[in-house]
Amino acid sequence: MNILAIDTSTDVLGIGLVSDEKVIGEYITNIKRNHSTRVLPAIEYLLKDCGIQTKDINKIVVAEGPGSYTGLRIGVTIGKTLAWTLKIPLVGVSSLKVMAASGRYFDGYISPIIDARRGNIYTGLYKFENGEIIEVLEDQHISTEDWVLKLNAMEKPILVLGSDVPQHKEIFTVRLNEFACFAPITDNIPRPGELALLGRQLVEENIHSFVPNYTRLAEAEAKWREQNRR
Repeated sequence: MNILAIDTSTDVLGIGLVSDEKVIGEYITNIKRNHSTRVLPAIEYLLKDCGIQTKDINKIVVAEGPGSYTGLRIGVTIGKTLAWTLKIPLVGVSSLKVMAASGRYFDGYISPIIDARRGNIYTGLYKFENGEIIEVLEDQHISTEDWVLKLNAMEKPILVLGSDVPQHKEIFTVRLNEFACFAPITDNIPRPGELALLGRQLVEENIHSFVPNYTRLAEAEAKWREQNRR
């Protein structure tokens, strides 16, 4: 089985190819540039370089969020279009779960974070058991201060990872003290190969009804709902 993975949920653009149980190719960049003009050329480049034709893809896995609203829509839309055109299964995996997969050798809890502005983050809590990644606390949108309080109560080592860690590192360091651990910069980048493997056994989504998991409403939509409620 050939699986194509697409992750545009953050500044990282990740395209991965897995053939059976082997990661045969990854394309990764971590720069602030519009993904919309770069995803399809990246997919085309990786497929060609790995000697895989579009018709040979058997499944598509996308990072479904949370993350950048625009980025999520780009990745999910392209994934849905390809799956519909090729008549193959489409599945979604939490963007945070993909990030947490980079901490598989950490003996403790893993807290991937994505900056959500105004002192808030998208995060969740994971751990590995018998080689499998387990969700301990569900993905959520929360203030960094409130999240650190939750983690501190556990009194266990916490690995904090993600490209946005530097913006929140001081709070984790001060509040968690000796329980705060930080991943090396190479582990802060989500791997599209991991995304493909995480989605390998998942049951396919309904392509027409599948949408990104924003975790919270876009600011404009939240304001509109509040105004109409009044």
